[in-house]
Amino acid sequence: MSTVRATKPIEGQKPGTSGLRKKTRVFAAPGYLENFVQAIFDAIGGGEGKTFVLGGDGRYFSDRAAQVILKMAAANGAARVIVGQNAVLSTPAASHLIRLNKTDGGFIMSASHNPGGPDEDFGLKFNAANGGPAPEALTDAMFAVTKTISEYRIVDAPDVDIATVGETTLGSMRVRVVDCVADYAALMETLFDFKALRTLFAGGFRMRMDSMNAVTGPYAREILENRLGAPKGTVTHAVPLPDFGGMHPDPNPVWAHELMDEMFGASGPDFGAASDGDGDRNMVVGRGIYVSPSDSLAVLAANAHLAPGYKTGLKGIARSMPTSAAADRVAAKLGLASYETPTGWKFFGNLLDAGRATICGEESFGTGSDHVREKDGLWAILLWLNILAERKETVEEIMNAHWRAYGRNYYSRHDYDALPVEVAERVMGGLRAALGSLPGRKVQGMTVAHADDFAYNDPVDGSVSKGQGLRVSFTDGSRLVLRLSGTGTEGATLRLYLERCAAGPEGLTEDVQAALAPVIAAAEELAGIRAITGRERPDVVT
Repeated sequence: MSTVRATKPIEGQKPGTSGLRKKTRVFAAPGYLENFVQAIFDAIGGGEGKTFVLGGDGRYFSDRAAQVILKMAAANGAARVIVGQNAVLSTPAASHLIRLNKTDGGFIMSASHNPGGPDEDFGLKFNAANGGPAPEALTDAMFAVTKTISEYRIVDAPDVDIATVGETTLGSMRVRVVDCVADYAALMETLFDFKALRTLFAGGFRMRMDSMNAVTGPYAREILENRLGAPKGTVTHAVPLPDFGGMHPDPNPVWAHELMDEMFGASGPDFGAASDGDGDRNMVVGRGIYVSPSDSLAVLAANAHLAPGYKTGLKGIARSMPTSAAADRVAAKLGLASYETPTGWKFFGNLLDAGRATICGEESFGTGSDHVREKDGLWAILLWLNILAERKETVEEIMNAHWRAYGRNYYSRHDYDALPVEVAERVMGGLRAALGSLPGRKVQGMTVAHADDFAYNDPVDGSVSKGQGLRVSFTDGSRLVLRLSGTGTEGATLRLYLERCAAGPEGLTEDVQAALAPVIAAAEELAGIRAITGRERPDVVT
């Protein structure tokens, strides 16, 4: 029986670029999840007769949230919901299922790379029918509903069995539980040369994949170990856990330190990789060499034609504004269109849907292509493996050859986490106020060429997105960017992006932070981050 229950507006339900993220206890509070789910249904014009996908990264509270979403979908008239077994689906796999089954969208339960557990984070986002994150107009509509909502609809029924693959019903709604890996793995086989990759592993190639007790464990085991023949144990931390085993499932050198120690050890594997909580981010490491996300995007774009799915070439390359310009150099040399967008995968979605870009990437360890409408960590790792198999070179050799051909963009991100919001805004406000006076000024021996608060004019739909990050560029090609991140649930995260160009691999130094020292000093002189925050150093350097 469908029940209408009274509710009232709940503050703080404004979804960002990655949906709504809050502490788990906030989501678990009476009416909070239900309020937001009903707001989604209302914003999309209701659920009557529609089909949805449901899944997530398996973090704490996902099992309960899945049952609530199913019962509310039934009460809102949905015809069918396709659920990942045990409510588990990586974000790119969910995007693929939305597109494969031509559904009306999907509910993805994840807080991405944030920690999980009863005292940590939970998140929920809605992906549209193209498989990508809801556009700003839709998230704005969701927020508007949460401010006026007075009721939500839910059926009174026992929980649905989502542990068994097969089909059942919930009232008049069909619920199809699917193997979370099968369709995604089949898609990967159409894009990459699995025969060449099996030959690579059969020849003694050694790899370590750290799934960080998060969602990619089952995917990586099935594809790498079962289908490609990598030795058992290649995938570590392979079992998804509600609290990620206490790990912080963010694939960067700080949180994936076990992998970094192994790759920089005396007898490290040939190739290392890690993925995050919901499987849409990746980190790539060679023996003794770390590959920055910006460099990884550039190398993948330059070599994508080596994989069967991209043998005809690329339509264009897109990057988020904070990502280094390394991919722009590739696009220029290959005669391809290049795009600079705000941070947030939905901006890439327009370009992908319009056929203007094939490969996209963000500096925050996210890379993907037009095969889905999300970034895809395991896809990026498989493309790297395909390149290694075809070129028969090490990661270090490939990187050095790339830098010789295109030049090197030394690049780093400094994160200042959990700052008081007013402190972070004071840093941003001080630099923003100074932007107009900076061009022509000398800072740490460099001359400012341009300074602005980045605004994006979407070439597909004509929309304008303002206030996307403060940029200061210098005449020698160096650059710094300052922006606030919306991915945390406590305080504010201030991100400083630093870039300096060199002619080739020997242009500056192998110490990236030393190479960036003048830009780091310029950032402090202009923005006073350490002086204002009282922090002696960043919390995370990547």
